Amino acid sequence: MSEQVQVILGDITKQAVDAIVNAANTTLQGGGGVDGAIHREAGPHLVWECRKLGGCPTGGAKITKGYYLPAKHVIHAVGPIWQGGTAGEEELLARTYRSVFELVAQHSITSLALPAISTGAYRFPLDRATRIAVRETHSFLQRHSGLKHVVFVCFERPTYDAYVAAVAETFG
Repeated sequence: MSEQVQVILGDITKQAVDAIVNAANTTLQGGGGVDGAIHREAGPHLVWECRKLGGCPTGGAKITKGYYLPAKHVIHAVGPIWQGGTAGEEELLARTYRSVFELVAQHSITSLALPAISTGAYRFPLDRATRIAVRETHSFLQRHSGLKHVVFVCFERPTYDAYVAAVAETFG
């Protein structure tokens, strides 16, 4: 199963996959970091389509076209803001990944690129977030054979190192 999962240091907006995941906010109207980069690269039609979706709750995900991105689709996933670990953040982040994978199954997505959801401006501890992301990915891949390739796209070296370690631990 580990050949299905890859970790790279790079730019998620450059990934030629069926879908990339956007670490979105609840408005789905763009923001900073990964969210802003995806909206800039996809072009103005993405904002227009996102407006029609009416936002998304924390722990949820919604799908749009990719427009000017190499990816066919964008899955907008709203992770939790870290509040010290006492507000159910770990379960909310796990639910966010499960929401992403529900859309993957519904839309027959065979290749997916994921960022480190909630670890930037939302301050979720990197090691915890990484373990949750990899665990939920592993769980989905065990139950669904349609997803053939998953790429964890890391913007910074510490994130890359955390994902490499978590993937090695989980997938062997």
